[in-house]
Amino acid sequence: MKKILMFKLKIFAKLILLRQKPLVIGITGSIGKSSTKEALALVLGSKFKVRATYKNYNNEIGLPLTIIGAKSPGKNILSWFSVFFLAFKIIIFGDKNYPEILILEMGIDRPGDLKYLCSLAKPKIGIVSSISYAHIEYFGSLLEIKKEKEVLVTSLQGQGAAILNFDNDFCKEMAEASRVKVISYGFKEGVDLLAQDVRYNFDKGDYELSGINFKLNFRGSIVPVLMKNALSPGAVYAALAASACALELGFNLVNIANSLKDFSLPRGRMNVLPGINNSFIIDDSYNSSPEACLAALDVLGSIKIESESKKYVVLGDMLEIGSYTNEGHRLVGEKIAKIKADFLITIGDKSLMIAESALKNGLDNDKSFHFNSTDEIGEFLISRINSGDIVLVKGSQGMRLEKVVKEIMAEKDRASELLVRQGGGWK
Repeated sequence: MKKILMFKLKIFAKLILLRQKPLVIGITGSIGKSSTKEALALVLGSKFKVRATYKNYNNEIGLPLTIIGAKSPGKNILSWFSVFFLAFKIIIFGDKNYPEILILEMGIDRPGDLKYLCSLAKPKIGIVSSISYAHIEYFGSLLEIKKEKEVLVTSLQGQGAAILNFDNDFCKEMAEASRVKVISYGFKEGVDLLAQDVRYNFDKGDYELSGINFKLNFRGSIVPVLMKNALSPGAVYAALAASACALELGFNLVNIANSLKDFSLPRGRMNVLPGINNSFIIDDSYNSSPEACLAALDVLGSIKIESESKKYVVLGDMLEIGSYTNEGHRLVGEKIAKIKADFLITIGDKSLMIAESALKNGLDNDKSFHFNSTDEIGEFLISRINSGDIVLVKGSQGMRLEKVVKEIMAEKDRASELLVRQGGGWK
């Protein structure tokens, strides 16, 4: 039944694309896809009629649903007929309100996934945000993940463009395989779009997030950018990729910088929330990988707080990283000791390796705690955190650490608005 559904959706999606002829932008990467999608939709939406992938509709079912403009009916057969009717209507009569640009997030789980998605919707512009250990257990090596992601780049033709994160060596290597223009971005010199003088601002007087400042340098032309709602390197990378794409489509730097002022990362991705007892939570509970966790810890380490305030790190297992599991968790433990976090709280069998590494590298024994449930972590933190304390919460999706955030957030009645995985299917 799934194969039949996939076939029907693919045919409908391809026919709609032929009928409406939107510009298709494809985004892939081990981390940063959703953030890039959101930044791009914000910037391009100031000039064009745009539709971006809804939530995590980035697979063989979700991608055509995005093209059709429908949400998944799940197992409701009658509702699927409504989706097919909508698609048929667009194909026959057209839709004058159809988006001019489709921003399609392209996720992979197994080899061959990206080839299928690119055959369904051929992008004119492709963005590769990163190559890392996410899903490596299904591919065996980073090289195989790179080969899979590179399919997006090699599928681009004609007057298209490949936008690549050159800070990531595997992404940088993809430039050699590209048959179209390559636009590079990153924090390192030599790229087309360079982020300079990046500052993560946290007002220690009022304990308020005041965002990220950086200079956006496009081949020597520089504009200042302030993203007042963001606090992570991932937000800067997303902004760079979005800027590269916007420049390719005729935007100017000043308009891009103005659009980025209101950029916010998706829920569960380095968002700062008010915590109980006037504390603050860095909610990064959506998912985790070693690279993303190390980046989050770098941000936490850079924040200056009052001497009596404390930094808590709540970490769960990092899943689906295969042979890199031991090394990845060990490196995270080293980083916790290096940034001198005040307390480490872990959950999950694999997270014990984080604690062990942190202790070996200088974290005091009485500052590390391990629990078997999110409820226990919540109770522990409620009894401990005080005014001005900062709590970083991060773990793979399967660890469900948004439950910890909900326990310690000041505005619990806004959980459905602010946290990930709050729908009925996640209870």
